[in-house]
Amino acid sequence: MPTYDYVCDACGHKFELFQSMSERLVKKCPKCGKPRARRLIGPGAGLIFKGSGFYITDYRSQDYKNQAKADVEPPKPKADAKADAKPDAPKTETPKSEKPAPSSNKGDKPKKKGKKGD
Repeated sequence: MPTYDYVCDACGHKFELFQSMSERLVKKCPKCGKPRARRLIGPGAGLIFKGSGFYITDYRSQDYKNQAKADVEPPKPKADAKADAKPDAPKTETPKSEKPAPSSNKGDKPKKKGKKGD
């Protein structure tokens, strides 16, 4: 059974009545007693579709959906500059027994002493 809004045109009193759709309209104001009450057109009740094709979550607000998503998903770690950089290449140590190869540059060789005219 719906709830109907009424207003009295004589005294301005507003009231609600819970009555069947088949009941007659109320004319008498409960405050002043004059037969000047009339039913107002109300917004009605919320419309809810029921059945296998509709879900209660279809009618949730976007804010509610965002909060629900945040509760379900684990937080993503913030990326810092070090995490984005490539990892350092593993450092390889040369064994102490090995000596570096001599350089092949001619300018690096020392000149022999003893000859005059050079």
